[in-house]
Amino acid sequence: MRSARRAPVGSPAVATYLDRILDSHRAAAAHDDRHLDELLEAAQQAAPTRGFAAALRAGAADGLAVIAEVKRRSPSKGDLAADLDPAAVAADYAAGGASCLSVLTDQEFFGGSADDLRAARAAVPVPVLRKDFTVDPRDVCDARLMGADAVLLIVAALDDGELAGLHALALSLSLDVLVEVHDERELDRALAVGATVVGVNQRDLVTFEVDHARAVRVAAAMPDGIVRVAESGVRGPDDAAALAAAGFHAVLVGESVVTSGDRVGSVAALRAAGR
Repeated sequence: MRSARRAPVGSPAVATYLDRILDSHRAAAAHDDRHLDELLEAAQQAAPTRGFAAALRAGAADGLAVIAEVKRRSPSKGDLAADLDPAAVAADYAAGGASCLSVLTDQEFFGGSADDLRAARAAVPVPVLRKDFTVDPRDVCDARLMGADAVLLIVAALDDGELAGLHALALSLSLDVLVEVHDERELDRALAVGATVVGVNQRDLVTFEVDHARAVRVAAAMPDGIVRVAESGVRGPDDAAALAAAGFHAVLVGESVVTSGDRVGSVAALRAAGR
């Protein structure tokens, strides 16, 4: 069973953009006839990872760590930078002081690809998150094989067994895991599987509205030792400064930096906002 976002009691269920994307990814996984054992063996022999969580901790030691995203389009906004050069964008982000990169590899909804991740990672020395909708062990293996240093697990997309199994598998393959939550209930589920890097998505799955108060509230509920990452709706230095003051160690930023005319300066300004 999938633990998807539910509507309040007494109201009709609402299909979210996440539901539509997950339906597509689960259908693809159901038709994936590759042998998991062979993928696991190959993934275990992949080159060493760069340490995504460690890079965030280091970045947070002297400011706000920034995870800058290589993002061509989104389901809600359409094209953002459809013709971007992932290597050039990655180099700009690193020059601005990004601690890590996030690269969209979903093709159908975001226009990304594994090639985007490979190109971005080859251009810079910083760790790279595979930003995608992980629903199957093969997805984790694929992340390792394409060169990712970390994977995203969305609590709202997975039941407890899937969340625990995929989290453990990623760690066994030397991948760090960014576990994304939307509220305190999902935070409890993330902590139950041993998550140490937790992202709070500020955007409501149904309305698309950004709720900064939610991010502040959920951050306050996280125990010591958790790397706190704020996701979605970070529009610039003012938002970044407020999130740093609320206890976040890092921000994951896509639209505002990828569409900027000065990507180096935009990332640098976010970094400085946390000092």
